[in-house]
Order: sequence, then structure tokens, then C-alpha cells
Amino acid sequence: MNNEYSRRSFLKQAMLASAAAAAPGILMAGSMPLPRRIGANEKVNLACIGIGNRGGEITEALYKTGLANIVALCDVDMGAPHTQKILKMFPNVPRFQDFRQMFDKMGSQIDAVSVGVPDFSHFPITMMAMGLGKHVYVEKPMARTFNEVELMMKAAKKYPKVVTQMGNQGHSEANYFQFKAWVDAGIIKDVTSITAHMNSPRRWHGWDTHIKSFPAAEPVPSTLDWNVWQMATQGHTYNKDFVNGQWRCWFDFGMGALGDWGAHILDTAHQFLDMGLPSEVSAVKLSGHNNFFYPMSSTLSFKFPKRGNMPPVEVMWYDGVDNLPPIPKGYGVSGLDPNIPPPSTGAIKPAKLNPGKIIYSKDLTFKGGSHGSTLSIIPEEKAKEMASRLPEVPKSPSNHYANFLKACKGEEQTRSPFAIAGPLSQVFCLGVLAQWMNTKLEFDREKKVITNNKQANELLVGPPPRKGWEQYYKV
Repeated sequence: MNNEYSRRSFLKQAMLASAAAAAPGILMAGSMPLPRRIGANEKVNLACIGIGNRGGEITEALYKTGLANIVALCDVDMGAPHTQKILKMFPNVPRFQDFRQMFDKMGSQIDAVSVGVPDFSHFPITMMAMGLGKHVYVEKPMARTFNEVELMMKAAKKYPKVVTQMGNQGHSEANYFQFKAWVDAGIIKDVTSITAHMNSPRRWHGWDTHIKSFPAAEPVPSTLDWNVWQMATQGHTYNKDFVNGQWRCWFDFGMGALGDWGAHILDTAHQFLDMGLPSEVSAVKLSGHNNFFYPMSSTLSFKFPKRGNMPPVEVMWYDGVDNLPPIPKGYGVSGLDPNIPPPSTGAIKPAKLNPGKIIYSKDLTFKGGSHGSTLSIIPEEKAKEMASRLPEVPKSPSNHYANFLKACKGEEQTRSPFAIAGPLSQVFCLGVLAQWMNTKLEFDREKKVITNNKQANELLVGPPPRKGWEQYYKV
């Protein structure tokens, strides 16, 4: 068996799935258990699903808050080198390779879960956890397909006592509070365009873009449960270029540079400018486009209509080493936020332009980085002129991990719950769809359908889950 996956079959199955998605049923049999009330002096009993690479960093960060007991560890490859650090930190904590078995055996002992796994496998874990009354911290983006994110938001409404947080950790740092304060004070207003850029080297750069199939099957490592790793996906056999972060390269598994960095760059603008969903998404430039993995570089346009008193805004996304955006006069030096966690492949490599954004309003231009990096007004002369009018920005009362755990205890509200993170994630899902199809998509924001391309509209749902995973797609 090889990894060739029939796109014709994919589309046929997606069309069948779209009909099923229109009439969702009940996720879990019976009534949903309510989350446990956690006392002021108690810690949150946390199960960590995905404990290697980024998942391991999330586990450590949640534990370092001092607000959580790690009560269960789950990873599809407990024998891999990248899981050993966490296993050694918690040698006596029960271990599982299948999250379903973990919930079956320890569900009553778990208050919350962290989900630090590949994009395509966020969805079933999160849906099962919520259906069991467990609070969920899930890494960004929320899910891989538009419909999966939609169902996750519906589940959050159905289970209002379940706390949700998407892991765009900068959403609890200085940029979040500054952006809100500057919007409230009228410093950021009448924004008409935003340039978002991520021009660092990516994993797939250098791959042959004329690849006509997935890589050939290789022997599955003895420590890896390949069946569980695949989750609801189908049609793939094991290859080393599918695991340990490589999944991000493939349309079937990850969301490329946009899904990886979009939530660290556009999150505050999306929330505080009330952008919601776009009315049009276009693939402006795609270098090395193919049906299997992400382009060498992409320029995407997202158009958002007028919202209340705010004018229409266009977001231009640039990724690729040599696909730099236009830089305004007086831009200055591009800095790199030192708090950005390094990828599993090592340190973030310097780029000609570090990840960030340029925000253009009718009167002012703002320069910003990614994650928690704060904005500055450019050019410098304008910044000095505005200095006395800038409002005081409050300090964050808790980082993103503590914010989640305190919310589990009823002490705070999460800053990136599914109601806020969901539409942001759906923006990226639409962008990835435009990338894969290399086209322009016209989108009805109210009905949440693509109006100019039937095939693309069917792909909002994505392929149907393989047998045994259907239950998670019902709310």
C-alpha cells in the first residue's frame, strides 16, 4: 500500500459528509457531566495529551503556574526521544497512548486537558473532552477544517460551564492589553488595511514541488501507535515526513505557515477590530503550488466588509523567504520577540523580515511583531508627537496558561475562548482552502457558505471521518 490518496474520492466523500453535517445529533449518550467545582485552595487536575515537542512545552508551562496537578499523560509515541523529558518529570503519573482509553479509565479524576497534538487531531480529542465536562486548552489553530471549528464553537455553546482556551499565548501578554487600550482610546481607529508577514524558512522549503503523490510507506516505529496518530483521517501510510512537526507541511494534516503563525500575528486585530469572517479570500500569488504540501511562498488577500462604524479592511498575508511585503517609509528595524518558543527543529532562523504586521489606518501607521510584541507608531517622528496622548496600558494579571487554569477555578475568564478563537481559526481555514485550490472564494458571512465555487463549499466540511470516529462530528 502506498500513500496515494484519490482526490476524486475525497471530493465525493466530502459531498456526502456535508449532508450529514447539516443535521448534527448528540455527541455523547445521556446527559453531560458538569465540571467539578474546584476549591480556592485546590489545584486543577490536568491530563496532558501530546507531551512531545510543542505539547511538552505546553505541559511544562501549565505545570509551572503552580495551579495544576498533572494526573495523566497521553501520547501516541511514549517511547520517542521527544517525549522523554516530560515522562522523566512525572515518572509516577499514569500513561496512555490512546486518549479514549485515558478518559475511560481516569475520566472521574480529570478536570481539564491540554491538547498539544497536530492540527488535524485537535478536533476529536477536544470534542470528547467537552462532552465529558472537561475544560480544554487546545493549541492553535483550533482545528483543520472550517466545519470542525464550527462544531467546536457549537459544543462550547452547548456546554457553557466547560472552559475553553486556544493556545495563542500572546493573547494574554502586552500586545493584547495595549491593542485593546489603544482601540478604546481611539488611537487605533479607521483601519483600512493590514499587512501580515511570516518570511522565515519553513520545513517544506526545498522540497520538489512536482511531487505527484505522498511519500512511500515506511516501517512504523515500534513505539508509535500509527492507527491512533491518524485519528479521523484516512488514506495514509506511515512516513517519517508525516510526524514530529512534519505534518504541518501537508494540506491533509496541517495548515502551513498561515495556520502556524496567523493566530500569533492577527489575533488582536481580528478581535478588537471586530473582523469576524471575510467576504472574499483570494490566492494572489502562490510559488510552487501543488496538491499535496504548502507553496514555497504565498500571498493571500482577505477582505472584510464594513462593520458598524468601521470601514472595510483588507488583510494581506505574505509568507515565503523571498516574498517580502511592501515596507512603509520610516519602518525602522524588525525585531524578533525573544519569548517565541523555538520549533522542534531548533531555534527560529533569522529572516530578512521577522514575523509581524503593519496596520494602516486613515491617520496613523502601526508596526508590530508577533505573539505578545507591542505596537509602535511609525515613523518615529509621529510616535514622538503622539506620545503624550497614548493611554496607560494595564499589565496582564496572568499569562495564558494561568488564565486558563484560573478560569477552570472560576477566578478569571479565558481571553481566547472558542467564541473568540473560532472565527479567527475559520479565517485561516478559508485561507488554506484558497491556497489549495489556487483561486478566489466569495463567502457569505451570515450563511457561512462559499457562493462562487460548489467544490470549495463542499470542502468546508472536509472528508468524512473514517469508521469509528464519526461520533465526534455530532453536537
